[in-house]
Amino acid sequence: MVDGLVIRSSSIHAAGCYTTRAIRKGKRVCEYDGPRFSKDEADERYKDRDITYLFSCGDDGTVIDGFGIAMFINHSCDPNCESENVDGRVYVVAIRNIAAGEELTYEYNLHDSDDQDQNCYCGAKKCRGTMFSEDEVKRRARKARAAAKALKR
Repeated sequence: MVDGLVIRSSSIHAAGCYTTRAIRKGKRVCEYDGPRFSKDEADERYKDRDITYLFSCGDDGTVIDGFGIAMFINHSCDPNCESENVDGRVYVVAIRNIAAGEELTYEYNLHDSDDQDQNCYCGAKKCRGTMFSEDEVKRRARKARAAAKALKR
């Protein structure tokens, strides 16, 4: 893991995680860690909260309730990191060389959310405008088309 990660103000979203040292492509930056429980338990626990730091970590519906420095890594449509799931542990890994002073980012690829919008404000030249995964965007579009079709009947 990388030493020299700091939290400071971010133009993407309030606070962000920055590196004070250069990071080589392929290096594990940090682990996304915290208590683990089922998605159903998470939905119940956070039903009245707008912001959570939940991270899906397996096909069995387990989520990590983010705690620690990784929870401050913001979404970007042009990220310098990605998440890697290894035996139920989630690591943030550099996908390119990262210079000292850069904010660390990865694509959130949100899915299975009850939220209507998860707008993206990353500022990337090719910003998709959402933090939802491409599959989730397509699923929502199909759902909207089906609802519109049903209204016409």
